[in-house]
Amino acid sequence: MRKLATVGLVAVGLLFTGRGLWAQQSSTPPNPARQSATHQSAQSEPPSEPAATLKVDVNLVNVFVTVTDEHGAPVGGLGKENFILEEDDREQKISVFDRESALPLSIALTIDTSLSTRHDLPLEQASAKRFVHTILRPVDALAVYDFSEVVHDDTRGFISDLKHIDESIDHIRVGAATALYDAIHVTSRALDRRKGRKIIVLITDGGDTISKVDYKEAVRSAEEAEALVYSIIIVPIENSAGREIGGEHALIQLSEDTGGKYYYATSMAQLDDAFRKISDELRTQYLLAYYPSQHTSFSEFRRIEVKVAGVPSADSYRVRHRAGYYTVKSEL
Repeated sequence: MRKLATVGLVAVGLLFTGRGLWAQQSSTPPNPARQSATHQSAQSEPPSEPAATLKVDVNLVNVFVTVTDEHGAPVGGLGKENFILEEDDREQKISVFDRESALPLSIALTIDTSLSTRHDLPLEQASAKRFVHTILRPVDALAVYDFSEVVHDDTRGFISDLKHIDESIDHIRVGAATALYDAIHVTSRALDRRKGRKIIVLITDGGDTISKVDYKEAVRSAEEAEALVYSIIIVPIENSAGREIGGEHALIQLSEDTGGKYYYATSMAQLDDAFRKISDELRTQYLLAYYPSQHTSFSEFRRIEVKVAGVPSADSYRVRHRAGYYTVKSEL
């Protein structure tokens, strides 16, 4: 079955995972009839069943952009005239421009509770609570997820009650295996129905041992939800032979493709610093929105590129945003 949808806003979700710490699209609300249950683990989905697709009628496309200087600090004060936006190498007219968007944040804080996290989990919990109290405003909402071999929604949806959130973080418990990609998929689907900015922050060594959803499906879920992914990769022992190097690289790529960022942390201080930097970035973003120019051929994925120009230090700035959006939306 195929339905029309409208491309819209971006987001961020928080996940914690692995043997330590780590870390498209509708301007109108999606039809609930085609959404998977928020609390259902991707574990239960048949891996061999082909995904259905939904045709996307592209109207206004929103792109959240982060600009940082050579030291990694967010750059504020840029104007609409300082941005060049292209879709599939064609320059687009920026119809909407906003600094430090006041749009609500929807944050999926998902904590890996597999056995490999047992030593770091108390540190993750304490740091996560500090982050929540720093970032959450009355207009924002956060959901706490934990996952081992299955994914659990501990807050039963997105809420703003800090006491309830703290209690949910405190009461998570260690499990067995690591269904990391399932967790990304489940939280992305939950964020997909949310309005405003949506965030996914992954905290892990990158290891996945039991997911039914693979990496490619997990990435697509995040991209379709317009979720910015921030990965905090905790490495207890530098250069340890037990590090999940392949998983780390996958998380780095996932963060870059969605417009988020990755951080390494080997201590509580570095974990707190990563959360602080994420908080600072979310308060210093730019919203660029445009109506795509006519395409002469069908393309399932349209690539976006944003550049900064017209300022003295533009060449040293790094511009981050989602890589693009799908014109055909999967329904897994």
